[in-house]
Amino acid sequence: MEQTEYKIREIGTEDYDALMLLYTHLHEKSVPAMDARIAAVWERILRDPGYHIIAADVSGTLAATCTCIIVPNMTHGVRPYALIENVVTLAEYRRRGLASACLDYAKQLAVREGCYKIMLMTGAKDEGTLHFYELAGYDRGSKTAFSLWMEDAN
Repeated sequence: MEQTEYKIREIGTEDYDALMLLYTHLHEKSVPAMDARIAAVWERILRDPGYHIIAADVSGTLAATCTCIIVPNMTHGVRPYALIENVVTLAEYRRRGLASACLDYAKQLAVREGCYKIMLMTGAKDEGTLHFYELAGYDRGSKTAFSLWMEDAN
């Protein structure tokens, strides 16, 4: 595994284009042009204190990311829980520990916020990807996940 110098940080306003480009390696087809609707969602995400988009920055390139959302909760002693989504690494930076470092940062956030659990769902079927999540401490057998996909409103 090649050593890569990187910094783990939360994204800022200036990172929109780089983040959207990174998401094209996940499931997006192209980078959407900024319009009023997208700008409003982007600003809402950036203002939300519970919404964290974590990135591995390699010399100014967003090479990996994950989203960690801290959700207030009325059970488990009124302790929040965390959701992990949108874990992706640029193809040329994979297998360098960048996504693992993003997940570690998310775990630190969850600990700091007093979360009682972190949930991560993936649509991946590849055993290598599933094993990666297990190595990061996630248990694929502890819960059953269901998804209800909503019809595209556009």
